[in-house]
Amino acid sequence: MIEDRLSSTFAALADPTRRAILARLASGEATVTELAEPFTMSLPAISKHLKVLERAGLVSRSRTAQWRPCRLEAGPLSDVAEWAERYRTFWDGGFDRLDEHLRGIQKGTKP
Repeated sequence: MIEDRLSSTFAALADPTRRAILARLASGEATVTELAEPFTMSLPAISKHLKVLERAGLVSRSRTAQWRPCRLEAGPLSDVAEWAERYRTFWDGGFDRLDEHLRGIQKGTKP
């Protein structure tokens, strides 16, 4: 069900460490050790973050000999974008009203 998948995607994206991991994986596959490099946390802690990302379907791991690269899986992010798109008219309308208000202020009139 897409709503359950959205919930787990949003829960996974709620943590800045996990968002940073996804940002790194957007540039290509990486091992857990490579993903852990910029953080001041243990490999097991990074592995826990990866498990959350895997459960949400945002990351997958493969096995090549002893190398287990992680890769970004963008499908759930597409679902988030689709969900957010439903609200575009709401935020576009808000920006249009703000633009109208600012033009009124510049002209010295009340909108």
